[in-house]
Amino acid sequence: MGPQHPSTHGVLRVVLEIDGETVVKAKPVIGYLHTGIEKTMESKLYHKLLPITDRMDYLAPMSNNLGYSLAVEKLMEIEVPEKVKWARVCLAELTRVNSHLVWVGTHGLDLGAMSMLLYAFRERESVLDIYEACGGQRMMTSYIRIGGLSHDLPKDFDKRVRHMIKRVHEGLSDYEKLLTDNEIFINRTKGVAVISAEDAINLSLTGPMLRGSGVKHDLRKDNPYSGYENFDFDVPIGKNGDAYDRYILRLEEIRQSLRICEQALDGMPEGPFRAHVPGVVLPPKEDVLSKMESLIFHFKIITDGFDAPTGSVYQAIESPKGEIGFFITGDGTNIPRRVRVRPPAFVNLSSLPTLVEGRLFADVVCAIGSIDIILGEVDR
Repeated sequence: MGPQHPSTHGVLRVVLEIDGETVVKAKPVIGYLHTGIEKTMESKLYHKLLPITDRMDYLAPMSNNLGYSLAVEKLMEIEVPEKVKWARVCLAELTRVNSHLVWVGTHGLDLGAMSMLLYAFRERESVLDIYEACGGQRMMTSYIRIGGLSHDLPKDFDKRVRHMIKRVHEGLSDYEKLLTDNEIFINRTKGVAVISAEDAINLSLTGPMLRGSGVKHDLRKDNPYSGYENFDFDVPIGKNGDAYDRYILRLEEIRQSLRICEQALDGMPEGPFRAHVPGVVLPPKEDVLSKMESLIFHFKIITDGFDAPTGSVYQAIESPKGEIGFFITGDGTNIPRRVRVRPPAFVNLSSLPTLVEGRLFADVVCAIGSIDIILGEVDR
């Protein structure tokens, strides 16, 4: 099955051994993208690596920007302003909404519910409009930067996000009417692609794949970063570990993300959108145009970057698909000596044989969809 198949969600090949309609053995075969992202990251200046993180998971650019920026900030011991923390939390949750909307749309399409794709992409537009207003791009935003944000939040950010929250809440009602009690959808997902809590832990699964099996683990609660400890939200979990539980869980995660976004808007502090670290973080544009010192810093950072200290750091965040972590080793130069990414999609994909072996061949499509993989993140 694959690598060019509409239901493998990218260039994924699965070698299947079947007996009639029953799957006897399944082996995912990866590597068709050949991105080489990790090795590329070991040849570029720290701040020029950031756009690469967008491309690992094009449905979660803000999350990937955040994880990498936090890792470099930890290595450089940079403390960002409070406004930046709150804005980043809001943007990361917008990204979770964006990613889960695409998931519910494409998963519905996989199982024959074509209308779901149209509905989910309708609401997703309101998230991409916010992306565009912030960073000028709808997908590869590169908006969260080392030490802060690329630009200050747009003036109508609050209005745009509240509009999005209203639209997505309304959309969720439509999705539930279409799918939650739909007999065909239930038959295709309930009791399908089951994974126990014990197997999920042993396979190092994270995100909805782990929480769908009843394990309450979320880095936003268990190891807070970027000020998540200031927000009140629930971590939904499943009971049976099947594809239907993961569907219910992701819808509830969207609701919780909207709840966090509302809190971020209500409590957003005033202040600068970048840390003041001359020689490392770009100075404000107005200073570059009027002060010689700022102009020199700007030129030096863009052309030569900055030297990071010797040492290794690991920073992980809860992306829409699970734990994404960046391990970075600095050697005192302006280029990292080693960059290693712990991607949730790659690890979660390893559960595919457990999900499908002994099941019907038709369930393979549902199993792949329920993992929510992005091959750009798998093939680094």
